[in-house]
Amino acid sequence: MAAMVVPVSVAKVEQQSVPTELRVVGTVEASAIVQVKSQIAGQLDRVAFTEGQNVKQGDLLFVIDPRPYQDALQQAEAAVNRDRAQIAQSEASLARDSAQAKFAETDAARYAEMVKEGIASKEQSEQFRANADVAREAARATEATIASAKAALEQDLAAVAAARLNLSYCEIHAPLSGRTGNLLVHAGNLVKVNDVPLVVIHQVAPIFVNFSVPEQHLAAIRRLNAVHPLAVRVFSSDNPGRIAEGRLTVIDNAVDSNTGTIHLKATFDNRDGMLWPGQFVTAVLTLDTIQNAAVAPTEAVQNGQQGQFVYVVDPGNKVALRPVSVGRTFGEKVVIDKGLAPGDTVVTDGQLRLFPGASVRAVASPSLTTERP
Repeated sequence: MAAMVVPVSVAKVEQQSVPTELRVVGTVEASAIVQVKSQIAGQLDRVAFTEGQNVKQGDLLFVIDPRPYQDALQQAEAAVNRDRAQIAQSEASLARDSAQAKFAETDAARYAEMVKEGIASKEQSEQFRANADVAREAARATEATIASAKAALEQDLAAVAAARLNLSYCEIHAPLSGRTGNLLVHAGNLVKVNDVPLVVIHQVAPIFVNFSVPEQHLAAIRRLNAVHPLAVRVFSSDNPGRIAEGRLTVIDNAVDSNTGTIHLKATFDNRDGMLWPGQFVTAVLTLDTIQNAAVAPTEAVQNGQQGQFVYVVDPGNKVALRPVSVGRTFGEKVVIDKGLAPGDTVVTDGQLRLFPGASVRAVASPSLTTERP
């Protein structure tokens, strides 16, 4: 009777470059959170967005009743016009007073010469000198009036600028690009200056993922990250096939003495909106790479009384039990530190019916049946 041939699934041991990775749980955090508040008081006239909407920086969010601030601006502008008219009037008066002072000074000088020549009396000369002094002081008073009007103009121009600024605050625009949350104050309500937030915006592109790793990896992380930012991949438990790729951007400045871990932060573009603030994800931090490693499927490694082993298929389709030393696991594969070489054929399914020297036949299906030749 011919010996029994056991159908098994087999795979080749491959030579690969295997990255050293740390897998931990992380939490997603918005890169910026802004509470949008009003900088003026008034009635909220209009809401220009929908709750949960993505907005861009500068988009209109709210409109506050602008009429009181338009009136304030008009009053300030009227005060500016009044000041300018007063300055113009005073400058005209100054020109008149200056001309009169110059004429009076000329008369006073002429009568002073006539007194010296005995043509005019001293009283007449003193009268003309007094007239010149009065005209000169009148010109100085007009100059002071102009200076005062110019100071008032500067003050009123500042009031105009403030009124225009307050009027601009009647339209509240998005301070950054992000996603709006629930509307916290509805149209028709009165709002105060810097009071309760009207809406909260989370910036989700880019976005952060926070996670912690054991402190024994800190030296390697600092050394490698100094050369180039380390790659970080994340995926969620509900969709492990969808992976986001980012880079390590922050290494905390202290180790948590309570947990013995170091806090890290990675940044992701998140243009597709895969990551969501507050979400729990699996973060995979890639460190250095093991070059030319022997890699086998995890299903090939079995546990025995003497340790871990695999069944190796020889060219005659017979199996031999081979002890192995296993390294790190990644995905559905495992690094074989010792015991296998690239190109070896190992059994990945059907090991329960095998023994050293058993004859096997490779089959494609994992569903196995015993066949006799």
